Amino acid sequence: MGDERTRARGERTRSTPRPRRSGTAAPRRRVREPRLERVRRGRGVVAATTGFLGLSSTKRAGILALVVCALALTVAVPLRNYVAQRQELAAVSEQQQALSAEVARLQQERARLSDPAEIEAQARSRLGYVMPGEVPYVVQLPLPPGPDPADAANAGVPWYRVLWREVAEGPR
Repeated sequence: MGDERTRARGERTRSTPRPRRSGTAAPRRRVREPRLERVRRGRGVVAATTGFLGLSSTKRAGILALVVCALALTVAVPLRNYVAQRQELAAVSEQQQALSAEVARLQQERARLSDPAEIEAQARSRLGYVMPGEVPYVVQLPLPPGPDPADAANAGVPWYRVLWREVAEGPR
């Protein structure tokens, strides 16, 4: 069994060396090593720090931050419009309720004023009308006490100045 392995290996590899070209060295092919081997040798530090799509964690975090900001801005404008429309709807609903209350009040007043007795009472109190054959009495109240004509010299002067002048001059 061991002979079979060595024979199989021998068949896979060339037993005779390649002839060299005259004057030129044979170009060497660089065999790519696995990433883990490069890291172990110390040559692949960059390969070890890069992750998904060959980007470092800092770049991935920056891209993630940009994506999150873009999503936030995409959501922010419609959300702001929604909130503004909800506030406007609440204001319009409140205004509609106030107008409905005003309409109800005016309808009650209209119903009240359609009564002939109410019209008569309004004509008596506001316009001073009387029915034929009634005697109207007008009560005139006395005028409130006004300024003394002797104090005509003090017209347009504030009361505290007049008072101070009286205090300063003494009684008249």
